[in-house]
Amino acid sequence: MDYYNILKVNRNASLEDLKKSYRRLARTWHPDKNPTGGAEAEARFKQITEAYEVLSDPEKRAIYDQYGEEGLKGMPPPGSQSRTATASGSSGPSNFRYNPSDPDDIFNEFMASNKPYTFGQDRRRFQPPHRTSAVNGRSEASSSSQKEPGTSTSHLEKPPPVEKTLLCTLEELYNGTKRKMKITRNVAKSDGKVEVETEILQVEVLPGWKKGTKMTFPNKGDTLPGYLPQDLTFVIDMKPHDTYTLEGNNLLVSQEIPLVDALAGTTINLRTLDGRSLPVRVEEVVRPGQEIVIENEGWPIRKEPGKKGSLRIRFDVAFPARLSSSQRAAIRRIMGS
Repeated sequence: MDYYNILKVNRNASLEDLKKSYRRLARTWHPDKNPTGGAEAEARFKQITEAYEVLSDPEKRAIYDQYGEEGLKGMPPPGSQSRTATASGSSGPSNFRYNPSDPDDIFNEFMASNKPYTFGQDRRRFQPPHRTSAVNGRSEASSSSQKEPGTSTSHLEKPPPVEKTLLCTLEELYNGTKRKMKITRNVAKSDGKVEVETEILQVEVLPGWKKGTKMTFPNKGDTLPGYLPQDLTFVIDMKPHDTYTLEGNNLLVSQEIPLVDALAGTTINLRTLDGRSLPVRVEEVVRPGQEIVIENEGWPIRKEPGKKGSLRIRFDVAFPARLSSSQRAAIRRIMGS
């Protein structure tokens, strides 16, 4: 393979040039960003990552520049008898054995040390076979998911959190509530097997939380091979309410009253979200769409304990469908027209 051509760089490319090109190409061909690419995307991503691994390492790059891919991997080039010695008689690269690493490992290490990436990593795609160490001949697993007990995990990538929706009523968000949530997660064991674990979490919703509020439980998501445990994040969603609508920190109520009450006045009773009966006296003439604002009867303000937004009552006046002649006459007489 022509590693320079694969990375779209010239033979004098600096390490920074290699990084820029690898970042661009890896993001284009990574199977998570190219789900429709199938086997072609995986193959291209694997070639791009192998090229970067070689060219970004001065020793591997020097051997590749002089002897090509065959010399890099300890194979004699086509048409040659041996590569045990160079033209000057010095030892050649016949004792150097390069085996490509897991592309996901290289990609994750690169992104973690340069700039975080946001698309998902939910499985291991590339599982290179066990390779033989050139030093002691032992068979060693190439995947980081098969490290021996006690191996440091400081270099492992932490995947994005798992997000789950927590649907709450307006009353639960207004007053606060506690929930017991049963969760399941996949956990990779030291022997490589993945088991499903269940746990009951105590979830506390505080008064005044709104739709979109997030609460995170560290390390309660899946533990995938070769990665740190994911966090689990609950995202608040809100059920529609029959009476109230939340607008910012204000509660809005649409209240229909008959025309006679709009003209003569009335008292309406509202049931608040914390269960109180709130009487509201309407004394002035009410026009359709007019609002009455009651301070400190709205939504709890989290940053200002004890303070709430406003309650806005928007009136809809119900006009009678028809009036009798005597009713019309009485209205004209009362209204002075």
